[in-house]
Amino acid sequence: MKQINKYCLILLLGFYSVGAFALDSDKDQPINIDSNTATYDDAAATSIYTGKVVSIQGSLRVESDKLVVYFKDGEAEKLVFTGKRAKFRQTPKEGDEDITGEALTGEYYPKKNLLVLIDEATVWQGNGTYSSKLIEYDSRNSVVKAGETASDDKRVHVTLQPKSKEKKTQ
Repeated sequence: MKQINKYCLILLLGFYSVGAFALDSDKDQPINIDSNTATYDDAAATSIYTGKVVSIQGSLRVESDKLVVYFKDGEAEKLVFTGKRAKFRQTPKEGDEDITGEALTGEYYPKKNLLVLIDEATVWQGNGTYSSKLIEYDSRNSVVKAGETASDDKRVHVTLQPKSKEKKTQ
């Protein structure tokens, strides 16, 4: 029961934290979760959140239908997002354009700053769109990897849009 109270207190305190942080500090920020329901299983060391789940860690924001958090030694080790389409948005560096994406399933590893998008995955940044069955986003280094060389099933589709020319004013 003490563990449940501890995690509830951490979550409640997290809801009162302020602001978006640049990528470098995201990993040091608490993970704040807002949902319709929440269940913590101390024996399994998991929390399950359902119903319009919004998870925020610094500038990383993920929206999903369901979130399962797996704990190891009292820390969030892995977060699994599922739903019609789990969506994420993060600011890579202050002043840079956000990177956004969506997939049927997402796995986030906070200690590694790694977000894995699985099934119907798409990532957008700037003029580029990347789509594949599997996309990994390394937020620490702002690197997107899509597809697998060993599988034709996980082919990558990329669209690079030309930069639009600014309209000349007279």
